[in-house]
Amino acid sequence: MDREILAVKRSPVRLAADASLTITRLFWAGAERARKVIDRVAALDEMQVARLLASTVRDFDHLNIDLEDIFLEHYEQVSQRVRMPAAPTVKRMLLIGAYFTLEYAFASSALFNPSMAPAIDQEGLDEGSLRFAMSLRAVGEGHLSSVVFRQGTIDRAGEITMDPPGLFHEAARRVKNRQFTKATFRVQLAEMGMRDAVPDLVLEQLDDPFTLQDLLRVVNRIETQAETTARRGGARQDFEWLGSYDYDIESPPGANIAELVLFPISEAESQGMEDMRLVRFVDDDGSPCYYGTYTAFNGREILPQIIKMPRPGLAHVRTLSGRCARNKGLALFPRKVQGHFMMSGRIDGENLYIMKSDNIRVWDEAVLVQEPHFPWEFVQIGNCGSPIETEAGWLLLTHGVGPMRHYCIGAMLLDLHDPTKLIGRLERPLLIPEADERSGYVPNVVYSCGGLVHNGMLVIPYGISDAATGFATVSLDDLLARLC
Repeated sequence: MDREILAVKRSPVRLAADASLTITRLFWAGAERARKVIDRVAALDEMQVARLLASTVRDFDHLNIDLEDIFLEHYEQVSQRVRMPAAPTVKRMLLIGAYFTLEYAFASSALFNPSMAPAIDQEGLDEGSLRFAMSLRAVGEGHLSSVVFRQGTIDRAGEITMDPPGLFHEAARRVKNRQFTKATFRVQLAEMGMRDAVPDLVLEQLDDPFTLQDLLRVVNRIETQAETTARRGGARQDFEWLGSYDYDIESPPGANIAELVLFPISEAESQGMEDMRLVRFVDDDGSPCYYGTYTAFNGREILPQIIKMPRPGLAHVRTLSGRCARNKGLALFPRKVQGHFMMSGRIDGENLYIMKSDNIRVWDEAVLVQEPHFPWEFVQIGNCGSPIETEAGWLLLTHGVGPMRHYCIGAMLLDLHDPTKLIGRLERPLLIPEADERSGYVPNVVYSCGGLVHNGMLVIPYGISDAATGFATVSLDDLLARLC
């Protein structure tokens, strides 16, 4: 039983929507309109093309990016969808690309549901300070969610200082012609239950390694064969799903994590990338990297994704599979436990589970740890980020949903050696929405995707009613005393 309300200190630091943060992205209004635009540009003479291109570049010079490179990239993307003029000049290609480019304010509506992790680079700090990396859910026009990152420091007293936002302007680019090996692809197909002759028929016609374009070309070739089509069923969809939903991305040279914008690339995340749980993961050999689990949404269904950032500028995005890789809010432990990857999740939409796997991408084993018990969580419970290792056990921040869809943040403590064993949990919420935090796109919500411990304090970044981000601190010893 809780003896008294814990003293939680809120920081004056707030992160809010910012329409000045922009990226460029492809503008696409359908093939019919695209053909009309291209025909109109094709009708211009070369002098008109040169003048219009120059004025466009000049008007957007404040973005301080290589617009011509972006225009050519978008020209190439559009050329794969509609026919282009024969033998266009480079300037005409650039101008066509400009008409299919837009500047998008990715955080113009909201900046919320944050997670924090100790930064890999801790060089050059004052004694007693900690540098952190942070992921946030950014929402722009059309309520489309992307994932952005920030950096900052916490001093020995718990005061938070945020670094200025990065000069974004360009979303992370998908690595072209990513290659797959047949051996790895067969394993992934088996995980999806595709063990019949159809995968063999496709793979035997491919080189090793092969690209997604190679794969789809072979699938298209055999698709018209009646005997294959009859047996194949949904194989084409599965091939496309596996080939396109897993991808690599790279940032411009010299960029750091605070300049990275993860904007929807695959069909699975076309309507949003939501609520990343960022964690600093330490492998068995002691090497650190960032992992982040998030929810991809295509407008109809959700899909759990994981991103690994092994070094600055490179990230691997993969889809999680297995019977337990379901629902929202999966959070990876910061290291292996007893030789296994571990994850926290609300895989049935209501209760809290701990999952175990020998393969970070495949999750088939889960143990129910806690059902809703207290009135403030009767609707559902789940994690608020990756578990935090303490001497007393794994500290897991939780969220609970009560009457009027009122979200609060709680906490529980799990055994260090067997995280499926519950040591203790708070009877009352640790953090509830205050009066000035109850208004937003989704009212009456405080929600976190992960905190950290520094100098005896638990630091909790939290989303405020799906609109903004705040920070709170609480004594770690006082909290653990309620949980042990």
